[in-house]
This record gives sequence, structure tokens and C-alpha cells, in this order.
Amino acid sequence: MKYIFLNAGKGSRLHPLTLDYPKSLYRLDKDTSILQRFVSLIKKHDKDAEIVIVVGFESGKIINEIADVKYVNNPFYEVTNSIASLWFAKDYLDKDEVVIINGDVVVEERMVEEIICKKTDKPRVCIDSSIRSNGDYNVQVNRDRILAMSKNLETYYGEYVGITKLDANSAQKLKASVEQMVNSGMYDQWYENALVKMIFNEDFCLYYDDVRDYKWTEVDSVEDLLLAKQIHFESYNDSNI
Repeated sequence: MKYIFLNAGKGSRLHPLTLDYPKSLYRLDKDTSILQRFVSLIKKHDKDAEIVIVVGFESGKIINEIADVKYVNNPFYEVTNSIASLWFAKDYLDKDEVVIINGDVVVEERMVEEIICKKTDKPRVCIDSSIRSNGDYNVQVNRDRILAMSKNLETYYGEYVGITKLDANSAQKLKASVEQMVNSGMYDQWYENALVKMIFNEDFCLYYDDVRDYKWTEVDSVEDLLLAKQIHFESYNDSNI
């Protein structure tokens, strides 16, 4: 299975910590960064994994740290959003299942094994239904299908985790939607907005995995970074019992 990490951004919400340092390289322990840990866990639980990392800001530091993956560069990271990063990696949205992962997400190892590296025959996003207030990018559902995803939803079923799993057919549909939006000048959008556009305009069926029973965080603050370290140490200790 293919895994695309979107990791080109500047992490401005963590300034000044990220003024000259990618937040995905922040250490969870002296030997392990956020991104390095996720890549290693995928390789552990999917021996055939093909891993692609889209870089931009301080790309050399990431490339020097993580080997045996493929790199794609978004040279316009300062003026674009994640949809442009996915556009640069669009050749990997073809003829295979793919998991798209925001590069600042930390999850417990059990979630990598049981959710992320499991094959799927349906397009799915990971959501956490235990978060129904103060969410960042939120999701409304109807039974097993996603109705909408937005930062502006006031009433919602859960928070989006930053992970999307696609079968080969839906990956090609997302590729077409991303290309259309970028070619129309919408390169400042989150790539997830292409999925929402597909839901509203094409009646695209998008499903979800509820990960409320797993530990995870998106690292946007120092508090998030502390939680990420806690998840890392707990997962490490559990795997060595």
C-alpha cells in the first residue's frame, strides 16, 4: 500500500519553535522524531509499504533524517496549502490503495496496526467521535457516510484526525478533483476540501473509521507536543511488555 505524508508546511501555529525547524522533526525522545516514528511504525506493520513524503519548508533537514522513502518537493509551500502538496504527489494517486497522512499527526501504535495499515475497499477518513466541541476540522455524518467536513461546522459528529484511506478507484477520483481545483487557482485550499467538493457535486460516498478508542493528536501547540510524547512513551512501553 502507498502512504503519502503531506509535510511541506511551515507550522506557523508553533512559532517561534518552528521558525527554522519543521515541527515533524521535533523529538519524542532523543532518537525519535514525530515523522520518523510514524514512518517506522508503517514499515513495521506493512512490509510492502511505499512511503512518499511531500516536503517544502526546511526540506533538507527532513531528507537528511529519513531514508528509504520517496520525496516530492512543493517549492511553493509558502503560498499554497495541502492541496498543492498533494497535487505535486498526484502520480501516486493511481492504481493502488493509498493512505494520505498529515505530517504532524501522532497516533498510538495499535492504531497504525489495526486501522491505518489495514486494506480497505471503501474510501474512508479517520474521525474521533469523542470530540464534539472545540474541534479543529470537523465532520458531520449520516449513519456510516460523511456528509460534510469543515472548520466552520458548529454541530458535528466528531473531529477529523488528518488521515484519509482510499481504494484505487477513489484515489483516481481525488486526483481528478485536486487537479481541477489547482488548475482553477484553488491552490490555497486544504486537500480535504476536494473530498467535500466530491461529496456535494458528485454524490461521492465517503465513509469513516471512528478512532475514539485510540490515542492520537495533531501537533499544533506545545501542549499537543507534550501529549504526543506521552502517546509515544505509552506505545513504546506497551510494545515492550
